[in-house]
Amino acid sequence: MIILGVILLIIGYVAGISLLYYVGAILLIVGVVLLVLGRTGRAVGGRAHWF
Repeated sequence: MIILGVILLIIGYVAGISLLYYVGAILLIVGVVLLVLGRTGRAVGGRAHWF
């Protein structure tokens, strides 16, 4: 999710499409939040581990 957010941010910035830029930013933020929650040991989405 983080990688997809970064890709959309870059494409949105280069192409000048603000919708892709904002969607990429949202995906990036959600990805970082899920990463932090997963690293601290909290269950994310009812699952303790993602395999």
